[in-house]
Amino acid sequence: MISKVLVLALTACAVAVVTAEHAHSSQHIHKHEGHHHKVEFKDHHGHHHYDYYAHPKYEFKYAVKDPHTKDHKEQHEHRDGDSVKGEYSLHEPDGSIRHVHYHADKHSGFHADVKHSVHHIVPHHHHH
Repeated sequence: MISKVLVLALTACAVAVVTAEHAHSSQHIHKHEGHHHKVEFKDHHGHHHYDYYAHPKYEFKYAVKDPHTKDHKEQHEHRDGDSVKGEYSLHEPDGSIRHVHYHADKHSGFHADVKHSVHHIVPHHHHH
């Protein structure tokens, strides 16, 4: 009986390893905790209110690679205050890959540079 359970457990592990080789995803998030500053403001009635502000700063990236579903994408973004910079790529259904590099800040707004790379398919002719 123990050998049957062991064989079943090893089979389950082998299936899990095979499954894990087919699809892959990952993520990384890093948040920078800064010093909080007390901010005072008045509402339209003249009442004083307080809030706290911390300098926003973070970085993240993630990736998905699944050959079974053909879902391939990656993103990386970094923010420091009002400046955000990032890039992402994804495989389109037509086989091309969309690459987007973007940045945004309070002075120039949001800008994105989008490019597509195409994998050329070389037809293979069979001679009969």
